[in-house]
Amino acid sequence: MTENVPIQPEQAKEIRRLAHDLSNALEIIVQANYLLNTISHDESAKQWIQLLDSGVLQAANINRSLREYIVANS
Repeated sequence: MTENVPIQPEQAKEIRRLAHDLSNALEIIVQANYLLNTISHDESAKQWIQLLDSGVLQAANINRSLREYIVANS
């Protein structure tokens, strides 16, 4: 079993900055995906949009977990 070592303040600050930047990039993708969903598409395009939905949700959850980890360990 590994022991959690606290993240040093300077490292935590940089990781928080990166997580924030990732959130901003994900927000652009979320908004573009939302707009894509407002227009009609053929079945193939709908499958790609669903794949995008899934990937965006997964990335957002990972980013949220990263932020929670930083808070808990710094």
